[in-house]
Amino acid sequence: MKINIYYGGRGIPDDPCHYVLGRMESVLKELKVEVERYNIYENRNAISTLVSTVKEVDGIILASTVEWLGLGGYMTEFLDALWLYGDQDSFSRIYMQPVVLSTTYGEREGMHTLDKAWEILGGLPCEGLCGYVKDLVEFQINQEYSRIIEKKAENLYRTISQKTKTLPTSSEAVTQNVQSVKKLELTPQESENLSEFAANESFVRQQKEDVAELAAMFRGMMGETEEDDGPKYEVTFAKHFKPVDGFFTTYQFIISGRNLPLNIRIKDDDLSVTEGEADTETTIKISFDTLDGILHGRQTFQGAFNVGDLTAKGNIGTISMLDKVFEF
Repeated sequence: MKINIYYGGRGIPDDPCHYVLGRMESVLKELKVEVERYNIYENRNAISTLVSTVKEVDGIILASTVEWLGLGGYMTEFLDALWLYGDQDSFSRIYMQPVVLSTTYGEREGMHTLDKAWEILGGLPCEGLCGYVKDLVEFQINQEYSRIIEKKAENLYRTISQKTKTLPTSSEAVTQNVQSVKKLELTPQESENLSEFAANESFVRQQKEDVAELAAMFRGMMGETEEDDGPKYEVTFAKHFKPVDGFFTTYQFIISGRNLPLNIRIKDDDLSVTEGEADTETTIKISFDTLDGILHGRQTFQGAFNVGDLTAKGNIGTISMLDKVFEF
């Protein structure tokens, strides 16, 4: 059994969450549970990357402290990332236990917020823990409080072990309605890049003008039709190939207007360009106009990715290498 803990507080030393999570983690490890803790504030510049850790687990604990008004920003941002980039099919098999403590007011509201968020994400609920902490030292030395905390950890273990079922809730209907709206299939990096450039009106206007100009130019230059499935790229890529020692990867280009994807395999100085379905490390979606602009030196692969003209899944870190191994 594996359980991940996500702490959404600011990390201050006297946060009571540290003590509660420490007790719960100790109990779970005694029960032979694999426990991994993530402090969201330590990943505040890359919160969206934490989403990938909420997958091959049996349960999670979402923990935060209400310091003055509602849950902290880190936890809220993490929940947003789960909605935008998370694998909601995997959430349906994961139990979540909320842990919310308050040094002022609002611990119950915070716990209910986490409960509702996880249900809307399609996950399985588990009885949570909430409480008000006025004096941290007094809270820590109180044996009754310790036993309550330990029992909550044991309950999470039992719930997951027994795969406890619950009655259906109205949140399930809400989840179906909300999920019926198709979200953009973008990676976190693509989303951030698109947001940055989309906010620049002059940039967007210039891009539209460039696209219109290129479209008019290529409309007259293209002699291919849909029947002949567009130009052949094998010779072009081979002509401009510049080997990089020790570099090995595979790409699949899905080009608009082409029936078959284009597959590129690179290993040191060996280049293979084929058509058809294949398992590759990185899948790239690109329009004919954008690819033609790259092949004629008017744009780079990395530049196209940054502005959203090129999208990718898989090992997107190798996109920049395309500009090094192919000099157009």
